Amino acid sequence: MNGTEREPARTELSAIGQALAILGDRWVLLILQRAFLLRIRTFAGWHDALGISESVLAARLRELVDHGIFELSAYRNGRTRYEYRLTDRGLQLWALLVAIQAWERDWVAPGRLPPLLHEQCGQDAKPYLGCGSCLEPMSARDTRTEPGPLATFSRIGPPRRHRRTVRSDAPPDLIGYCPASMEILGDRWSTSVLAGAFLGIRRFVDFQSGLGIAPSVLTDRLRRFVELCVFDARPDGSYRLTDKGLAFFEVFAFLVDWAQRELPAPEGSALSITHALCGAAFQPVLLCRACGRPLQRREVRFVLPE
Repeated sequence: MNGTEREPARTELSAIGQALAILGDRWVLLILQRAFLLRIRTFAGWHDALGISESVLAARLRELVDHGIFELSAYRNGRTRYEYRLTDRGLQLWALLVAIQAWERDWVAPGRLPPLLHEQCGQDAKPYLGCGSCLEPMSARDTRTEPGPLATFSRIGPPRRHRRTVRSDAPPDLIGYCPASMEILGDRWSTSVLAGAFLGIRRFVDFQSGLGIAPSVLTDRLRRFVELCVFDARPDGSYRLTDKGLAFFEVFAFLVDWAQRELPAPEGSALSITHALCGAAFQPVLLCRACGRPLQRREVRFVLPE
């Protein structure tokens, strides 16, 4: 960053832009995933489970505390130690993490990820996206999105925080995330490009001007999305979401919902999403494929391998 450039303040970004800046990182996602699935709460626990360097882990945990997702809690074990507990804001991310796993289950590693037990009906939930008002299943095609007067696309592009941490040669993690999905989930620019596609961006020049992304970085992300069958490169030079890419709307919906409920942002920078079928403001829920009821955090658990 040269002397004339300035990293945008958090309040200059929309809530969605802030959420991408916080969550668009492989290590952050893996830390949160272990916190939910394995109940890891200590620095040593994440260090042992992830093989992450101490400096990187310390930086990510510090940021998660700063953003109100974790809070430090003292306990005694011979001497005073500290553990990281999910706050109410952090606990609200459970639906986003389940949606990520559901997308991976359907499109990345079918049959390989652990089932999600719905304790209300005793079945594998196989969750899918529904409308919280009418409880009907829905997809990106079933919504209307109206940006606020200040919801310019430039407010979505997050500032640079970390080096890219995707490792395409990493082995699959059967309780975490697979390397292919990390091309989207663990990289802020990839997630931002996909968010732009959901908001109607189709052409290279529009992605570049809207996000402020370097041409070489954008070329790389678009190429990878085509290779992953998330985008279809059209003869007219546009990029269109494939069925696999459209299915990622389930993840995007919960990211937007969490961001706009939990993060402060400039007035007028929000997106208004409406479920076209019932006309209600969109409130995403996860529905159980076995019984059709909405899933609640305390009523579901992953059945992990022994």
